[in-house]
Amino acid sequence: MEPRRVPVAVIGAGLMGQGIGQLLAVHGHPVSLMDLKRSLLDKAIEKIRSNLIWMAQNNIYCLDKINSSISPIKTTTELKEAVEDAQFVIEAVNEDLELKQEIFREMDMLCPEDVILATNTSAISITEVAGKALNRSRILGTHFWNPPYLIPLVEVIKGQETNEKAMDRTCEFLKEAGKHPVRVNKDVPGFVGNRLQHALWREAISIVEHGIADPATVDECVKFGFGLRLPALGPLENSDMVGLDLTLAIHKYLLKHLESSPYSSSLLREKVDNGELGFKTGRGFYQWTPHQTEESRNNLENYLIGLVRGKM
Repeated sequence: MEPRRVPVAVIGAGLMGQGIGQLLAVHGHPVSLMDLKRSLLDKAIEKIRSNLIWMAQNNIYCLDKINSSISPIKTTTELKEAVEDAQFVIEAVNEDLELKQEIFREMDMLCPEDVILATNTSAISITEVAGKALNRSRILGTHFWNPPYLIPLVEVIKGQETNEKAMDRTCEFLKEAGKHPVRVNKDVPGFVGNRLQHALWREAISIVEHGIADPATVDECVKFGFGLRLPALGPLENSDMVGLDLTLAIHKYLLKHLESSPYSSSLLREKVDNGELGFKTGRGFYQWTPHQTEESRNNLENYLIGLVRGKM
């Protein structure tokens, strides 16, 4: 049976917008990619082409399908033109609340009430993004992870006024596009994934800040220890495996010793103030040469490619 071809508009042709557009086009959906600057749209199409060539070179895509995958992607600088035939719209512009609110206000006026309007924000409240629209029941969050054509997860976030039908339709659509959607039932800062990720980062930075271990040791404890089992065994599964009685006993002793500050680390603030920003400046928690930054990115890409190949 032929897969459904659902017209989709992607608003914003930056890193995430172009990646989401690529993902949906590869799965046969007509995509209208919109940005205010024609130059960004041209660059996005070239980036999508180079991504698909790279994936073909790594045996996770067919080289002879590249042109047919790109051809369903139409570009425009006009919001009205982008959304006029869309059944789903995914906004992926900068993390600017006022900008997003204005875009959703306009899209809400332009699109029929049965069109799903989604924001790809990774942090901003879905309810606030929908604040200036009238038909807020069809507005929700779809938080893709970078790169969206390799990372399976998409958090589908329910705003205060989002209805269940919109949530169900979105999850179904994303599954058909090869993603792994999860439902986030409450609109809270960081949703689920980033709350978990930054809780770990806060403790990791605190360990370094207090001289308990150096950055390499912290990273090695994750990469060569509990991090190895995370793809197969989530933290709550692990708690059940070892026993909730043991989990409770450890928490009674340990939790009071963990970092619980609601403020960012003074070590982190100091590094940022000193221009130690990581890859982009060559120094962060580590020192980085251009070769080392490229090697680190390549290691991540190769790891993700290996996971994708394993599912083919």
